[in-house]
Amino acid sequence: MQIRDTAVATPDKPAIIMYPSGSMVTFGELESRANQLAHLFRSAGLVEGDAVAILMENSEHVHAVMWAARRAGLYYVPINTHLTAAEVAYIVDNSNAKAIVGSGGLSDILAGLEAELPEGLPSTLLIADGDLDGWQQYPECVADQPDTPIEDEIEGDLLQYSSGTTGRPKGIKRELPHVPPAEWPGMMAALIGFWMNPDAVYLSPAPLYHTAPSVWSMQTQAGGITTVILEKFDAEGTLDAIQKHRVTHGQFVPVMFTRMLKLPQGVRDSYDVTSLQRVMHAAAPCPVEIKKQMIDWWGPIVDEYYASSEAIGSTLITAEDWLSHPGSVGKPMMGALHILDLDGTELPPGQPGEIFFEGGLDFEYLNDASKTAASRDYRGWKTVGDIGYLDEDGYLYLTDRRHHMIISGGVNIYPQEAENILVTHPKVMDAAVFGIPDDEMGQRVKGVVQTVDPSHATLEFEHELLTWLRDRLSHYKCPRSISFEAQLPRTDTGKLYKQSLIDKYSG
Repeated sequence: MQIRDTAVATPDKPAIIMYPSGSMVTFGELESRANQLAHLFRSAGLVEGDAVAILMENSEHVHAVMWAARRAGLYYVPINTHLTAAEVAYIVDNSNAKAIVGSGGLSDILAGLEAELPEGLPSTLLIADGDLDGWQQYPECVADQPDTPIEDEIEGDLLQYSSGTTGRPKGIKRELPHVPPAEWPGMMAALIGFWMNPDAVYLSPAPLYHTAPSVWSMQTQAGGITTVILEKFDAEGTLDAIQKHRVTHGQFVPVMFTRMLKLPQGVRDSYDVTSLQRVMHAAAPCPVEIKKQMIDWWGPIVDEYYASSEAIGSTLITAEDWLSHPGSVGKPMMGALHILDLDGTELPPGQPGEIFFEGGLDFEYLNDASKTAASRDYRGWKTVGDIGYLDEDGYLYLTDRRHHMIISGGVNIYPQEAENILVTHPKVMDAAVFGIPDDEMGQRVKGVVQTVDPSHATLEFEHELLTWLRDRLSHYKCPRSISFEAQLPRTDTGKLYKQSLIDKYSG
């Protein structure tokens, strides 16, 4: 199913509702906007396989750009809005984008691109809700374009760049399907189909430049489902959006759960969230106690999946199954699972190793053949470097990322374990644990914490927190010391940029 079906059947049904502004786009309007922009792309000479870069905050325009790109057989490249002009230019250049669609709120970054691009700007430049010399104003620039489909519709795809937590972002590129959109169900179609129904109202609280928010919101729209898009995540605002729009489904990341749970009880209790039927979370491991608290609050409706932007495979676990397998991310939904040691030998249940999937979609890291090759083993199984283990029943448990592992005195330490416990302390908002150089042990475990109340960031609380943690975790896994930061460098989807912390505390 595509948005066109809903646009024909119920053109006035809301496709997009922005929160908190309340601006709305109906399915009929979204269909027309996508068609007009697809015509503009064609008239500008863009053909199947070309790329269009998108640098926009969450707004009513983002989905029109993505749908237009998909219908014109283009790769659409959503770019992190927190990047500098040089970082954005790298992605524009690396993806060989033939067009850029930006927003007025990011005009300073857009204006700085030309100086950073060795070959100059693409010829097709659009800016929404803004004005910039040399850029066409959108949507005014498509006003004279037909609102009917282009004649040569062909399916495009997402070209997602990694978050770059361990180096420069890498483009994750798949071969286009080379079929008309009506013949391509899209990623996650089967999951969306059984998990939601056309009468659902879906909440997307994260930035649309990330993989899951863009894929899930488009797939829900393809199913005729209204999507409520948060312009920016806010813990209390999320509860208000659920209550105001009678949201039935949503997708979150664990740090959002933590933020909502840290709200005063009176604030949490003042919002009606009984409209919720199921919610999903992913993107980062969720501490067991945090998820238990969410289930206690929202009921056994908190499902979870594990996947990656590379789409090499995925797992799924319902809230009901999770309660009998706490901490698990489920069983394979797409692709067979293998846990391998460093030599490529399959490990038995209970032993952690690198997670490989057999099957799943094929992909390449754009312009990086060595990284692409490193993601495969000799059997063609693929990995993104996550570590985990299977239990006797075949349920997967995540341990950590391979590059996060600390080796102290020859012992492997996975810092996620300490992080998961630290965030359950009532005075802790967020936590990072990582290794820093140590002359004797090679590395020693370091902790950095963001407190709920900044006044708690004291030497006394450091000692209290270390004692509290050592009562709950083996001492060798615990930080030797804890420092405090006003804000941890975490992405909007919950991933920590640990390298900046490692650099800061390694001196």
